Amino acid sequence: MFAYIQGTLAHKEPTFVVIDVQGIGYEIRISLNTYDALESAKTYKLHTYLHVKEDAQTLFGFAQPTEKKLFLDLLSISGVGPSLALTLLSSMQVNELKAAIANEDAKTVQRVKGIGAKTAQRIVLELADKIRKEGVATGTTEKVHGLPAASYNTLRAEALSALTTLGFTRAAAEKSVDKVIADWQKSKQKEELRLEDVIKLALKTT
Repeated sequence: MFAYIQGTLAHKEPTFVVIDVQGIGYEIRISLNTYDALESAKTYKLHTYLHVKEDAQTLFGFAQPTEKKLFLDLLSISGVGPSLALTLLSSMQVNELKAAIANEDAKTVQRVKGIGAKTAQRIVLELADKIRKEGVATGTTEKVHGLPAASYNTLRAEALSALTTLGFTRAAAEKSVDKVIADWQKSKQKEELRLEDVIKLALKTT
């Protein structure tokens, strides 16, 4: 129904944005990759997908068409719904996830919270050939950046809010976030942690 929505970014959180289109605000669910690509008060075109259920209609948006395509590919897999597909895309860069699937690396896919062994195997088996035919960019690396001046309590609360929105229990979210922050503090890195990186690392914490 909506191929894309173009307007001004009125509000941004790690799991959703509000795009103002001539005075109408569209609430759109996003991945951390898209969150990282957007700056407040600028005009953007988000490539969208409308998910319709009996009791809800949810709009999903992506900064890049390649991310939307991978999202739709993931939805074609039995057992993978929109929330789980978005969690996968929030846990890894698009090319990183595509590389794992193309290389039939089910263990990497399974590291994402909410992905069991059988689901990871289905994703790999059903999408590997398709992604190999499309070609996969190489040289993707993971990077932990910093979060500009935010207190520990604010950082923790916002990360927990995002994870529970993604479908995790409060207890599981707290355990993962606390581990990520503790590990970062022990590493004595000079950079401060960004909110999106706390969430991304928490999604990979077992």
